[in-house]
Amino acid sequence: MSVMSWRRSPLADRHRALGSTLEDWNGMETAWTYSTSDLADEHEAIRTKAALMDVSGLRKAHLVGPHSHQVLQRLTTRDVRKIYPGKSVYACVLNDAGKFTDDCILYRTGPNSWMTVYGSGTGFEDMARDAVGKNVAVLFDDDLQDLSLQGPLAVKYLARHVPGIESLKYFHHMQTTLFGKPVMISRTGYTGERGYEIFCRAEDAREIWDTILAEGKEMGIVPASFTALDWLRVESYLLFYPYDNSQMYPFENEGPGDTLWELGLTFTVSPGKTGFRGAEEHFRLKGKERFKIFGVLAETDRILDAGDELWAQGRKVGVVTCGMYSRLTGRSMAIARMDVDVAVQGTPLEVRGKAVQCAAIAHTITFDDPEKKKRTAA
Repeated sequence: MSVMSWRRSPLADRHRALGSTLEDWNGMETAWTYSTSDLADEHEAIRTKAALMDVSGLRKAHLVGPHSHQVLQRLTTRDVRKIYPGKSVYACVLNDAGKFTDDCILYRTGPNSWMTVYGSGTGFEDMARDAVGKNVAVLFDDDLQDLSLQGPLAVKYLARHVPGIESLKYFHHMQTTLFGKPVMISRTGYTGERGYEIFCRAEDAREIWDTILAEGKEMGIVPASFTALDWLRVESYLLFYPYDNSQMYPFENEGPGDTLWELGLTFTVSPGKTGFRGAEEHFRLKGKERFKIFGVLAETDRILDAGDELWAQGRKVGVVTCGMYSRLTGRSMAIARMDVDVAVQGTPLEVRGKAVQCAAIAHTITFDDPEKKKRTAA
């Protein structure tokens, strides 16, 4: 285990039993891989059946008080006044320069209460800073664990235990019980499939984990590691800070930070909304993209590595940030940072990597379910 991990996982022994060495992510001991299973099998389970993942390394915090929605209105790109109790939304956090510093999911749990879930950027710190002097309380909740059951059979399994789960809409959540334990179940995830995140107390995490895997075994439900998310997100245009960002791939003579125009995340800005941090710079930077996040479809059965170079017509035009190979479709795909002029469907490319050299094309990052019919299905 990395010495940097200061956040303890109640499921650490379960992950070790599956062959994980528990590496650090976001301060949490995290199962990046399992030696007892194959990543391709984990990927296929989520695409065809279901799998259970521990994504508790995400940072959970509660924001409570009469000024809570005003703090989030200033902090994030979404118009939070439109989010009602039981609804959630994906949002971005920018700095004063209009550059992306984190993304999050905002869950409205009551009139003056929210749960916020951040990745590994500065969103939590930004929220805590914005809350100073306001009539709100910020509570970092590391007791709350996040178990993610993802895949087409997830709803069928949960329907055995949770009344009303079949009618829970995409990006909605419910307070309920599972195996007699208090939980909040959210119809969200990071896989592009219909899936659910189960937020539970640390003391209940082992029983919930063990029971789902034991009961779900007959349906093909298996445990999946954190790296499986990389394979799924490549197919589903789900970015992962900082691995796709200029924090990893800096520009010469420029500080880190990417615009939403470059990342393809402008859909997170609510129509007509102004006044969020970095808003003026965000709108000013439209049309000034230095690169674009785009997809790569490679002519190989190997996985492209982060850092592999993309070339076109004798010049370097991009870099791969995350790759995967799908046995289900027989395609090698990747997310890349690409020059604007080549980020066009079908542009011929050449991959020059350490382990892979091959031909490829630029491809929209809509490799799987471009219309999002699976994750939003009624």
